[in-house]
Amino acid sequence: MRKFPAPIHNVVAAMTRFPGVGPKTALRYAFALLSMRQDERERMARAIVDLSHVQTCKECFAYTEEPICSICRDDKRAKNILCVVSESRDISTIEAANVYHGKYLVLGGVLNPIEGQTPDVLHVKELIVRLSEHPEIKEVILAFSPDVHGETTMMYLARKIKELDRRATRLARGLPIGADLEYTDEVTLGDALIGRSEM
Repeated sequence: MRKFPAPIHNVVAAMTRFPGVGPKTALRYAFALLSMRQDERERMARAIVDLSHVQTCKECFAYTEEPICSICRDDKRAKNILCVVSESRDISTIEAANVYHGKYLVLGGVLNPIEGQTPDVLHVKELIVRLSEHPEIKEVILAFSPDVHGETTMMYLARKIKELDRRATRLARGLPIGADLEYTDEVTLGDALIGRSEM
């Protein structure tokens, strides 16, 4: 990399810690910051520092400003169903659909032993404890991405959940609306055929 003043190098080094941001993108971000007014940069810096007020909910492990998040505090939410997601951001995606009205548990990632993501690092034990202490939970929805690590995680959790005599379900898979059959991969098409519904 070209020689730049130390503050620019420091920003580039900091930015490359973001997922998917390499040195060139980080340098573009650094120059974008330099082109902003001082008050805009300060506002952005304050927003980052304010993240220190965010903590994880003691019950579901979602990000919140309170010890217990608003969803866990909501008595109107269904208590007989629990949706397990990989990351806290997945909750807002599911909530946007406005269809699910139960509680959540954030696992904190997916099983990936090569990267150190083992059951004892994730909130697997906490899930088992929650199910043991709350017999009213009859169904656990495993809402993970259908990639290799997501599938492995769902299979592992489903075994654990069934050992507790609870129902483990997963999100439906298949063709999205507007999809063209010609360009659909075999796995998605196969899932769509298996999960077909009556018209």
